[in-house]
Amino acid sequence: MLARVEAVILRHDPGAGETKGRAYPASVFHHTHLKVTVSLLSKPHRGAAFVAALQDALRTDLGRDLPRPCWLSIDITFSTPNYHTELLT
Repeated sequence: MLARVEAVILRHDPGAGETKGRAYPASVFHHTHLKVTVSLLSKPHRGAAFVAALQDALRTDLGRDLPRPCWLSIDITFSTPNYHTELLT
């Protein structure tokens, strides 16, 4: 599922690069729920229309294989200007 999230992001922004995905399954829960949080770097082309299209694409792609009933929450946020990331080799 993490690879699918990355693929959807890259379809909407081919220059986005690799994602740093994490999954935290819960063994005990009350209702079936998938919460997806996507945090992106702020860029001029990532405005409201970009966010709406990305959220809709994630909902469509991820929602296909979720069990029913299942809550699906998608939160798209933007990192602050102080965020720094680099691949250390």
